[in-house]
Amino acid sequence: MSGDRPGEAVPAIDDAAGERRGSQRFVARRRGEPCFWVVVGEERIALNDLSAEGFSYPADEPRESGGAFGFVLQRDGVPDEIRGRAEVANFLAGAAQTGCRFVSLEDDGAERLRDWLIAHVLMTATVRITEKDAAAIVSGPSLI
Repeated sequence: MSGDRPGEAVPAIDDAAGERRGSQRFVARRRGEPCFWVVVGEERIALNDLSAEGFSYPADEPRESGGAFGFVLQRDGVPDEIRGRAEVANFLAGAAQTGCRFVSLEDDGAERLRDWLIAHVLMTATVRITEKDAAAIVSGPSLI
């Protein structure tokens, strides 16, 4: 795996958490059902997880390399979409999963993604939390 740009080093692993991501990833399911989707080309795929940095989706085979690709993020039952470009960060054959990191998000996509994730945290929390708490979770480092 490489860094964000050719020639960059791989980000250091947090020794305490064994985690490469700088931000928290969120399981893309609510009550066991997919709630976030990615559209790549003509294919709509339920996400495994979503974060402010990227997403992962189920895949039996690695995506053909070729740099950044266009995508559209969608929420289940909501007409709002976020468009951008991403690149494959890894492929985990044992987990049949492809992980992608955002290269760019169009317009106010980063702000809207943050709002999506805050709403997701509020809806899936098992204890009562405030919107401020949810925003801190979304903005904070990975908890894994």
